[in-house]
Amino acid sequence: MMDSDTLSADRKDSDDRGGQSQLVLDIRTKTRKPSMYKVLMMNDDYTPMEFVVHVLQHFFNLSNSQANAIMLNVHRRGIGVCGIYTYEVAEAKATKVMEYARQNEHPLQLQLEKE
Repeated sequence: MMDSDTLSADRKDSDDRGGQSQLVLDIRTKTRKPSMYKVLMMNDDYTPMEFVVHVLQHFFNLSNSQANAIMLNVHRRGIGVCGIYTYEVAEAKATKVMEYARQNEHPLQLQLEKE
């Protein structure tokens, strides 16, 4: 139940707006987690295994054993996941790796795949 002070305050607010009441909506923006993308490395017959391990360590911050495991997976299966990142990070890493491979005259290819 409203007391008389609250009631008069409500009337006063209503009167200040010309007798019209306003509806205030509480709009909350829902933030979504960004989509994640796999950086996939393709096997080729020309890029040396040592170069692939170096790239995985340098650009994807993997340990020697992690890099070797991914390199062997790429070699045996033809494709392997280097890491999973937001689109911007995945694209930047793939671009940098392929530029680095070209500078070193290797045909290494990477692709992105939405997770």
